[in-house]
This record gives sequence, C-alpha cells and structure tokens, in this order.
Amino acid sequence: MSKIRPAAVAGLFYPADAAQLHQDIQSMLSEAELSESAPKAVIVPHAGYIFSGPVAASAFAQLKNNRHTIKRVIVLGPCHRVPLRGLATSSADYFETPLGSIRIDHEAIKKIISLPQVEEFDLTHQQEHSLEVQLPFLQEVLNDFSLVPLVVGDTNAEEVSEVLERLWGGDETLIVISSDLSHYHDYNTARTMDNETCMAIEEMNPAAIHYDQACGRNPVIGLLLAAKKHGLHVTTLDLRNSGDTAGDKSSVVGYGAWALS
Repeated sequence: MSKIRPAAVAGLFYPADAAQLHQDIQSMLSEAELSESAPKAVIVPHAGYIFSGPVAASAFAQLKNNRHTIKRVIVLGPCHRVPLRGLATSSADYFETPLGSIRIDHEAIKKIISLPQVEEFDLTHQQEHSLEVQLPFLQEVLNDFSLVPLVVGDTNAEEVSEVLERLWGGDETLIVISSDLSHYHDYNTARTMDNETCMAIEEMNPAAIHYDQACGRNPVIGLLLAAKKHGLHVTTLDLRNSGDTAGDKSSVVGYGAWALS
C-alpha cells in the first residue's frame, strides 16, 4: 500500500476546495509578468496565499517555457515545527494536496541518502508548510512531475550545495527554494532589510545573508553556492511584504521571488 503524506495546511494557508484553489492560483498567475527565460531554479515565499501568493506566482509563471520539459522538482524549505540537523527526506510515496497526489522520486532520493547531512525524518515533514504551499502552484503550472521534498534544518551552504549537486540533472530538473524574508518589523525597516537581502541574492553573495533576513537562509545560500558554480544568473521578479499585499504596515513579513537561469 502506498504511503501518503496528506495536506496539512489546506484550509489554513490556501483553499481546501480544489475548484477555489485552482481559480485563485490561475488568477495570481495571470497577473504575473512573463519573460523568455526558462529557470533552472526559483526562490519563492511560503506564507498564506493571501499574503505571499502573488509574489510566488511571479516566479511560478516563468515556468511556462519549460513546463513540458520539467519532470522532477526538488523543493527545499526551512523547518518551522520539528528541528533537525542537516536535511530531511520523506518515506512517503506521495504528497497530497486538494489538486491531487504528487509521486515522490525515491530513485533521486537514493542519490543523496548516503550523505551524512541527509536523513529520512517524516516527523519534520508532517506539519511543515514551507514545502506544501509550493505544491499547488507546481501542479497548476507543470505537467506530470515527480517530487524530491527536503526540509532543511541546521546546516551550511556547502552541505546544501552538495545535495543539490547530486540532484542537479539537466533541463528535466527544477529546483524550488522556499523562503520568506524579514519578520515582524515595521514597514520601512523591512523594506531596508529586504532590499539588502535582494542585493545579496542578485550578487550571489551567500555570506551577506543572515538568519534574521530570511527564514529559509540555509537553502537559499546553498542554492546560491551551487548556482554560482554552474554559471547561473539571478533575475529579481518581485519584492514586497505583507504591508503591500495585506495592508497592515505596523508589523510585516517580507517576500521575494527570484529566477535563476
């Protein structure tokens, strides 16, 4: 019998009703500006769709040019509930959302499970939203694809980069990094901090990104290290915060979207 990791935050971070979810995502995607690039990787936020969905959509919309090519998606996001050392895979055969089930690529996981920083740890995946909120977007924009879900805990850029190198592949493999930016500052302070983070990402300077600047700092800096080795270039697609998307500017969370190609 297949082992399924059911949706944990449907109805909380995004609609639990499939028709409503489809409608909301398509509406957000339709508002995104499109480029001619075909990204190898994207960095996207992971808050509730009402807050960060439009920012995430600006990155996922860029996948239209390679939606038929992508067959495997590597998703890395920070742990919010169950801490861990290194990176955690899942023993599940499928991750489920209201839009259906996504097959886990166990063959790809075999390529990394021997690394000392990688372990199978279902508990940290059980309630984690940083990966889950990306899945409905992927289901809407891509054709059939398999998934390698990785929760990232206490680690460093080199360890994350090593994992990505083993999974890098070719045009068939997409990397998705899930990260929000600054948390709970006033609007102007957040703008300043997030602009600094954006500059560090554009310049591929992992050392300039600190833990208070991005909750997904570890997967972000790991991607930047790997991307630099592969000669990728960064395009900033959107940079806003919850004060822009949801209105309250007294205490905001920052969101950004980048494409690497």
